[in-house]
Amino acid sequence: MADRIEVKSHDTPDESRTPEKTRVDLVHVGPVTLGRFTFQPGWRWSECIKPVVKTTSCQVHHVGHAVSGSITVRLENGDQATIKGGDSYDIPPGHDAWVDGPEPFVGIEIQGADEFAKPR
Repeated sequence: MADRIEVKSHDTPDESRTPEKTRVDLVHVGPVTLGRFTFQPGWRWSECIKPVVKTTSCQVHHVGHAVSGSITVRLENGDQATIKGGDSYDIPPGHDAWVDGPEPFVGIEIQGADEFAKPR
């Protein structure tokens, strides 16, 4: 158990990844990596992230909270959901996703951030 409080800001992240229309800001707090994902309008996993990771679909298991904007996620099995600001989510591996509408999607991820948007 830690004997001190650790505070970090996503505005000064430990690491950032910036594929097309994407910004992933990572902070390492204790044993956890938290990510702030910002996807611009027109972002789609299969167009912006697939060229980086070189998999046919996103293979990351995401758990997080949507701060603002809207994103639709479609699993390989056809299951689909739209996630909007205020929603918390659990997305299994094997999916595509895209931003809906004119507003960027911003989410905070508590699982999966460390693996996202980096070559597998």
